[in-house]
Amino acid sequence: MATTTSKTVRKNNMLLAFILLIAALLLIAFAGWWLLKPKVEILQGQVEATELKVSGKVPGRILELRVKEGDSVRQGDTLVILDSPEITAKLEQAQAVAKAAQAQDTKADKGARKEQIATAYAMWKKAQTGTNIARKSYSRMQDLHNQGVISAQKRDEAEANYLAMKATEQAALSQYQMAKNGTQKEDKKAAQALVDQAQGAVDEVKAYLSETILLAPADGEVTEIFARPGELVGTGAPILQVLNKKDNWVVLNVREDLLQEMTVGKILYGYIPALNKEIPMTIFSLKDMGTYASWKATKTTGQYDLKTFEVKARPNQAEDGLYPGMSVIVKR
Repeated sequence: MATTTSKTVRKNNMLLAFILLIAALLLIAFAGWWLLKPKVEILQGQVEATELKVSGKVPGRILELRVKEGDSVRQGDTLVILDSPEITAKLEQAQAVAKAAQAQDTKADKGARKEQIATAYAMWKKAQTGTNIARKSYSRMQDLHNQGVISAQKRDEAEANYLAMKATEQAALSQYQMAKNGTQKEDKKAAQALVDQAQGAVDEVKAYLSETILLAPADGEVTEIFARPGELVGTGAPILQVLNKKDNWVVLNVREDLLQEMTVGKILYGYIPALNKEIPMTIFSLKDMGTYASWKATKTTGQYDLKTFEVKARPNQAEDGLYPGMSVIVKR
């Protein structure tokens, strides 16, 4: 009886040892598979979109701001109205010059009287005096600018005034010579040219005046406003920003050893945590980010430096709620 029990115990021990051996082998095999299986690389990027800054060609004070942050706008909508008294005054001056040129053209057709010749001469002398004063003023402003006393804008204003007075003097001289020489065919052409020149100046100022009304450059959303009603803004200074949500893309910074099969036209699938969804997107640009973005080797042997590439991909279809700055996760 004791012998039978001993044999049974040995068999059980051998069976247990066999089971433990099989379990150990399975554990080792699983550990080897786990250690040797390809690692899943996680690439993280973010959404970018076209952001358009709205600014004016002329300086002025914000008279009216017709939108607020978060508003949706359509291309051509009026966003900002600027008040620029200087441009309005320039328009009145240009229109006055145009009327004077037209009057001179009419007079050239009729011929000039002695009184008209005397008047033209007086106007020329007056313009000549104004030019001399403007030239001296500009010279003083240039000296002050060279000394750092005044800004370039003040110097430029003085220069513009001098050039304007010089042009006025030349126009007055032409009018005097035309009146003195009498009405000839060439005089009539010159008078008409002055009319055309004056009208061109009017059209130019009107074009600048139209820039006091700023329109939406594209459909989008107002994301940021930099200036408020009553504030003075300069030429080209951004007043607000419009986000074109229809023109968005994803930017990924990818190490070059992970670029396999990442070619232009390749479709990637990116997970958007903010939307809790995965979207397909097509690569449209690959660009080397330069040596400043290289991954440096940690060992002197057996490893090498790797460059970083900027990969851009555009969603295959429009996605509602996709905003710049949202994270995008791509698994490789």
